[in-house]
Amino acid sequence: MPTWLEVIFRTIFAVVVLFLLTKILGKRQVSQLSFFEYITGITLGSLAAYISLDTDKNWHLGMIAILVWVAISFGIEYLQLKSKKARDFIDFKATVLIKNGKVLEENLKKERLTTDDLLEQLRGKDVFKVADVEFAIMETTGQINVLLNRENQPLTPKHLGIKVAPEKETQAVIMDGKLMPEPLDMMGKTPKWLMDELEKQQLNLQDIFLGQVDSYGDLTVDLYADNVQVPQPQEKPQVYALLKKCEADLELFGLASDRQDAKKLYEQCSSQLQQVIADLKPLLRT
Repeated sequence: MPTWLEVIFRTIFAVVVLFLLTKILGKRQVSQLSFFEYITGITLGSLAAYISLDTDKNWHLGMIAILVWVAISFGIEYLQLKSKKARDFIDFKATVLIKNGKVLEENLKKERLTTDDLLEQLRGKDVFKVADVEFAIMETTGQINVLLNRENQPLTPKHLGIKVAPEKETQAVIMDGKLMPEPLDMMGKTPKWLMDELEKQQLNLQDIFLGQVDSYGDLTVDLYADNVQVPQPQEKPQVYALLKKCEADLELFGLASDRQDAKKLYEQCSSQLQQVIADLKPLLRT
């Protein structure tokens, strides 16, 4: 067999083996590389290159070395799952860098971070003032996570006492001009509903690159033609405006009525409608 052809076959073989072994080790090898996993990744890549290019008769030894490395890595991951002490020893412990707005210099030196490094990491979290930080911790992956103190945390509906409907995952119901039945069914919608929504916006299915339905049942689309503006649905703003008009009418009727019982009834209904509008406002103003 020609050498160049042998190299091609060995490379394909090495790629397939690495892919299968990576699947065995799991997603953590890619998403959360620890110190040992980082070394393992480099070593496996080097061994795969040896299998592909070393044309002597001992290339199979590289395959044995790969299997040994994967077995050790798999064993260490299993040990980490079973033992907290093993996790701390292999992956190290998380380190607190800032507490109550004060930088812990000793921990900073321990992790070999300069003040510039810390400030750079904080700016990456949209934090520009150390005093605004309640707690900052360096994880075992090297990432720094930040908790702002309460007065600097962004407002949420809970802070304002507003109840919002539970969120569902947004589903892609149209891809590459084709309808996706399963995501549509997950959102409790039918193909007829989707076609009716497209008809309201005067759109054709084959012209849509991507269509998504959010947790409120709204359809948003991205067309192949980037210069075409898609009209946005206006049902929710119209409902909100109608409710506000009803509220204003009830107040007006109450002011115009000469009967005290009627005034009281109109005021009561207006107050109840105000509460309904306040509860629905997060949904109707989106």
